[in-house]
Amino acid sequence: MNGHHPRVVPFRTYAAVYGGLLLFTGLTVVIAFFDLGPLNTVAALTIATTKALLVGWFFMNLKYGSKLARLVAIGGIYWWLILLTVTLGDYFTRSWRTFG
Repeated sequence: MNGHHPRVVPFRTYAAVYGGLLLFTGLTVVIAFFDLGPLNTVAALTIATTKALLVGWFFMNLKYGSKLARLVAIGGIYWWLILLTVTLGDYFTRSWRTFG
């Protein structure tokens, strides 16, 4: 073998991340009952991004994994930002166009 030994992550770390994911899911449910106006989308995306980072960093082992795995994850985030930019660009310019 090449001498590489996988890192053993303590169960406590996974339990804490799982608890954090449950907490953020509960926060999403609680925030859904409040009218924050335009901040509803911002709050939901912030919580979803935080949860995605937790899942990627710990459960997908990006923290201790190879640099190639991190590069692929960064590429996915970059692609998501492109899609989000195009979608929001379309959404914010809908009122400019009049039909009929």
